[in-house]
Amino acid sequence: MDFGFAAADEEFRAAARDWLDGHLVGPFAGATGLGGPGSEHEGVAARREWERELGRGGWIGLGWEAPEGAYGQRRGTLVQQVVWAEEYARVRAPGRVGHIGENLLAPTLIAYGTREQRERFLPAVARGEELWCQGYSEPDAGSDLAGVRTAAVRDGTRHRVTGQKIWTSLAREADWCFVLARTEPGSRRHHGLSFLLVPMDQPGRVEVRPIRQLSGTAEFNEVFFDGAVAEELVGGEGNGWAVAMGLLALERGVSTLVQQIGFAAELDRVVRSFLDSPQAADPVLRDRLVRQWAELRTMRWNALRTLGGGPGDPGAPSVAKLLWGGWHRRLGELAVAVRGAAASAGVPDRAPGGAYEDGLDEAQRLFLFTRADTIYGGSDEIQRNIIAERVLGLPKEPRRSS
Repeated sequence: MDFGFAAADEEFRAAARDWLDGHLVGPFAGATGLGGPGSEHEGVAARREWERELGRGGWIGLGWEAPEGAYGQRRGTLVQQVVWAEEYARVRAPGRVGHIGENLLAPTLIAYGTREQRERFLPAVARGEELWCQGYSEPDAGSDLAGVRTAAVRDGTRHRVTGQKIWTSLAREADWCFVLARTEPGSRRHHGLSFLLVPMDQPGRVEVRPIRQLSGTAEFNEVFFDGAVAEELVGGEGNGWAVAMGLLALERGVSTLVQQIGFAAELDRVVRSFLDSPQAADPVLRDRLVRQWAELRTMRWNALRTLGGGPGDPGAPSVAKLLWGGWHRRLGELAVAVRGAAASAGVPDRAPGGAYEDGLDEAQRLFLFTRADTIYGGSDEIQRNIIAERVLGLPKEPRRSS
């Protein structure tokens, strides 16, 4: 792929840079650098208002396969989407609280939803007014998504959803949740599933419980549905598996490149910490840092190759997940290794009686959070199975009978 920046792209970059510099002021200036993996608890109110500011500027939905302005959004080419991500990372703009609605729900509705569903939900996402979370994983169906047990029973023109979801990011902030549920009693595996849109504001029918992490924070949540009402079904009843798989493919698109920009900033901070430490002469650590840099460059070129190729590669999403999951986990290990013994202690100036997470510095939080990188979003074991079965054509792994 010839991934260069044309004159139009540089004009787009200038417009993005001017807008960001002109709007990250006042109350938003204090939110720079807040949010993101491992720190989703930071500045939620300011970041939610920032989402609306992005909407007013038309910066939500650049990659939607829809005419510019159809839902109040700008339209950006693939290159321009990357340009926007680079500029966003450059100024350390607040971590997005609307990315699930923008990057997962909206493209799914464009591909599988009805015109009425698109007109109802996409403008609200583009304005930054309605936030979404993803109801996929369950306690006994994490990486094995086809094993979901959450059930939805038809009640007239709507469904009643009962069950439990887990590891749900942004559930406490979300207004809506898209839920994969079993609508055909007695169905098994990927048969009989449907993709439902569930409003979160249903007291007594939707309950959210935060899950405390090793880092002391609670990025993820359990969500319990007890007869929750879902009036919208996407893609037709019983077609939820196809819709869910289409959505999961979106998680490895341009968002992979956006993610890598954040990774590069984290690596830069680890390198600067190393150069300022007594460990700076350690040849082993130097070699590990160089290798980490080279692997990140390789991931970038692999992502560009995938985006710029022809028909979708069924193994590409799994390869991407394997690459970044292991890379980010190793970065967390490096972050504490370059600090030496000091990394095993809490921050000295933590207030007496303060929360555990208040005693962690940036490197320690990175280390603790990245322990989960090879598990969430599909474990390494599952990704390797997908590559083996769908790409290499190897026999399926025998399943144990329940």
